[in-house]
Amino acid sequence: MRALRSSPEIFPPLPTRNLEKNGSNMSDKEVIYDVKDFVATITINRPKTLNAFTGDTIKEMENLLAQAGRDPKVGVIVLTGVGERAFCVGGDVNWEKGEGGKSGLQDLEFNFNRQIAECPKPVIARVNGYAIGAGHHIAYFCDFTIAAEHAIFGQNGPRVGSPAGGYIVSHAANVLGHKRARELWILCRRYNAQQAFDWGLANSVVPMAKLDVEVRKYCDELLSLSPTCLKIVKRSFYHHMAPIMGRDMNDLIKEVAPNYFSTGEQQEGASAFLEKRKPDFSQFR
Repeated sequence: MRALRSSPEIFPPLPTRNLEKNGSNMSDKEVIYDVKDFVATITINRPKTLNAFTGDTIKEMENLLAQAGRDPKVGVIVLTGVGERAFCVGGDVNWEKGEGGKSGLQDLEFNFNRQIAECPKPVIARVNGYAIGAGHHIAYFCDFTIAAEHAIFGQNGPRVGSPAGGYIVSHAANVLGHKRARELWILCRRYNAQQAFDWGLANSVVPMAKLDVEVRKYCDELLSLSPTCLKIVKRSFYHHMAPIMGRDMNDLIKEVAPNYFSTGEQQEGASAFLEKRKPDFSQFR
């Protein structure tokens, strides 16, 4: 099975049924929250950046996920992005690059993946396009991943100097096994939706026109089950993950490269991405 080898800094146009759906859905909020029929939907609303997030975006998502987890009127939580081009392509590289030599990543306490794992309710990733970088590992931390046929999956960290590490990386081995997980994270290739399904990164792949119907089918099936038993089952899987959950990205940076953000390596990766050129990491070896 061949991986897609598209350029890491370019996101080619994906097929869409309605171009208007690629824009904002008439809200000026960066994250939209909606509850309907016992399903809470958290939607990243930054279509101009392919639903890339900033520190403020991810904090709002954390707040809304906590709210949904507490709400007795919510039985299932769905994560998605606006439009038909992207679920989420990770951190906004302009924000990651930062200003004055300080990356936006330096002050970020990224707890969202841990929060998904600890949430007592089922969480579904509705993948409606690119799921790259943090957008991708958010998807594989969800209990279920439902993807449109045109979706593209993959990691980006080493290609853009973004120092992902800790349990967000380690859990990929639980999902895929070590060989596939290392290919995913170290080589940063791209995988289409069918490949993601074959690998076990997606539970279902359907045409974009049927994505919402498929997501609702999963929601209705989950809502028909004992909510307490679902909590017990989900917590059981969490305890399987527990040995890796203690160490996050910041812990690994401190262990491996405590001065990483002062070396210029992260800035070179971010600058190269923004300038649409291949990064030169040779001086940092």
